[in-house]
Amino acid sequence: MAGRTVVSFLVLVIAALLVPTLTANPLVDSRPFLSNSETSLTLLYQNNFNLSDSASHVSAILLDPLPQSQAASACAALSETLISESTIRAHRADFLRQFSYLAYSGRSSSVQSYHINGGVVVTTGNFNNLAFKPNIARFSRLPVLCTQSTQVAFANATASASNQISVASQGNTFVGFRNKKSFRFQGIPYADTPKRWQYSALYSPRGQTIQATSYGPQCAQGGGGSEDCLSLNIQTPYIPKSGSRKNLKPVLFWIHGGGFTGGTGADPLSDGGDLASREDIVVVTINYRLSTLGFLAIPGTSIKGNYGIQDQITALEWTIKNIAQFGGDPKKITISGESAGAGSVRTLLGSPKAIGKFQGAIAMSSLGGGVTLGLSGDYGTTYSTYYSIPQSYAVAGQNIFQAAGCTQNTLDEQISCLETVPALDLIRLSSVARYVVQDGTYVNTAQLIVSKKNASTAHIPVIFGVARDDGASFSTYPKTPVTTEVEGIQAALGISASYAQSIIDSGLFPYYDTGNVTFDSFNVSQRVATDKTFRCIDQATVYAGSKSGAFQSAYYYQMERSYGGYDPNNLGGPPITPGYPNGNPNLPYFRLHGSDMPWLFGTLSTLRDANDLYSIQLTAGYFAEYVRSRQPNPKQSYLRARGYTTTLNAIERTGPWLPVKGAEGPIKLFDYPSYSSSFIDVPQCAFLNYSVSYYLEGGR
Repeated sequence: MAGRTVVSFLVLVIAALLVPTLTANPLVDSRPFLSNSETSLTLLYQNNFNLSDSASHVSAILLDPLPQSQAASACAALSETLISESTIRAHRADFLRQFSYLAYSGRSSSVQSYHINGGVVVTTGNFNNLAFKPNIARFSRLPVLCTQSTQVAFANATASASNQISVASQGNTFVGFRNKKSFRFQGIPYADTPKRWQYSALYSPRGQTIQATSYGPQCAQGGGGSEDCLSLNIQTPYIPKSGSRKNLKPVLFWIHGGGFTGGTGADPLSDGGDLASREDIVVVTINYRLSTLGFLAIPGTSIKGNYGIQDQITALEWTIKNIAQFGGDPKKITISGESAGAGSVRTLLGSPKAIGKFQGAIAMSSLGGGVTLGLSGDYGTTYSTYYSIPQSYAVAGQNIFQAAGCTQNTLDEQISCLETVPALDLIRLSSVARYVVQDGTYVNTAQLIVSKKNASTAHIPVIFGVARDDGASFSTYPKTPVTTEVEGIQAALGISASYAQSIIDSGLFPYYDTGNVTFDSFNVSQRVATDKTFRCIDQATVYAGSKSGAFQSAYYYQMERSYGGYDPNNLGGPPITPGYPNGNPNLPYFRLHGSDMPWLFGTLSTLRDANDLYSIQLTAGYFAEYVRSRQPNPKQSYLRARGYTTTLNAIERTGPWLPVKGAEGPIKLFDYPSYSSSFIDVPQCAFLNYSVSYYLEGGR
């Protein structure tokens, strides 16, 4: 009888493996690949975000309950073996924490046995002890623990004949692979090949076997790319059994930044594998059309702009239809982005075609800009106040035709000419379109309406926040030394001497004298730039949306610790001191635009001190809890079950991150630990015409 059972299971395994093989990659052709037709797969790894010590930890693959007689064959179908007692003993603490979390999340009982190598099972007792026993009941159905031999831990992992897995969804088969920490599906086409200046349509072919083992091309931009670029990437810790909807994970849907002219969903800083692993969520990153290919709008024609925004909505639609097969819950999607990605989040919050397709939103360093201190037309304004199509065309219309040499007599002839310009030549012209516009379908208001409840704004919880010195990346450090504060502010902000003097006379932006007038005046300027371009409008947005009820709840943060970022002025990080070869983060330095992404995704490869790691664990924990439950405070029971002690200690010391309730906030200052504060620079924002009451009363 036992022999028949083994034979029956092997037949099932062989049947599961007999799926179409790929022809594009000889390596893939060398053997078939595993599907999830017979079992779910969970990748277990005690991820602490410390990329330098991943070699000290092992991962394992958990399969659904099977008789012991079938366990080894099930692992073999993965090109793995049953995990050994010696491996578990060597990594006892990691396995105890993983078992504890499986019980906490309802995946196992509080005392659970697992099939492992050597005909024995391991039993957890109150998660403080492991017992290794002979397997007496050979036909008891128990979860199976397999080895996980792919040891590459970061985004540079590659597919091989032994680490691939196929998932069927919507009539197609997607072949991905695993690294040490997550299952990865890269370069999935979510739309048909786009036609120039036409809106994208969901990927329509069926019966395809799609190799999702390498990233698709980035969308055409200055550094290269392709017009056929509409793909997305999925990192997940869990693949459900085919057809099952059990244990689905919440989804973080990431929209990259880059000024609507650059960027990619394959950016290593936003690789979702570590976040998915540590916080048990699914991460989706996308490409969308950029520059003139994504945002050209011409009055009186069918070219109405916002192709890049509509691509994002198409990617959301694909995610809703398919993500359950990859372990994600289509009813728990949080959109998130940084810089222009945050501008996209702001746009989608007010887009009639997007509302209802996501349940939460995180906008990191969302640019706002504004008409203040004579700075009309400032770079950030167009990310929050949208041009009409004629306005966009006036800025980026005929000048594009001129630059392309499309100067025919009629507009139709000019458009026909522009359609023939190669994609990379088009986006490298001296003038490009990069503006969200009021097209009447995808965007139908001049800005996000947060002054009252209305059908034009997604009525959901939101998070907004900034890096402390975002504006330092958008101020110009004087190329030659200056001798006065007025001269330095004027040069850094591109304003007149009288406006620079008004900043000084306000007394709101103190001058800290280090003896270097050029640096000290730049420091004043970057604070002004941070306020006017980022902080003031974002604080006003969350206050107004919370006060009016436009948002169910609104949370706000400021990054007080970060690393790297967009640094056109070569400001660098903190100085190197004894004991801090990578810079001392306890000394003054600029927290630059874009330097916050490793704190969400856990992708910082260089740690300056232990608090860098602890603050990343804490910050990612806040965001991940928001993805799970629409509020950012992890339960203490969750943190204990997972063994996330440093995060638990920080939250116990400083209390919860509270939603914005009034003109004072509160907000959270991200560091280790993170502290609560009131809104920052409220008088400065009033001086810059950004008071929260001004926003609430309909000023912007």
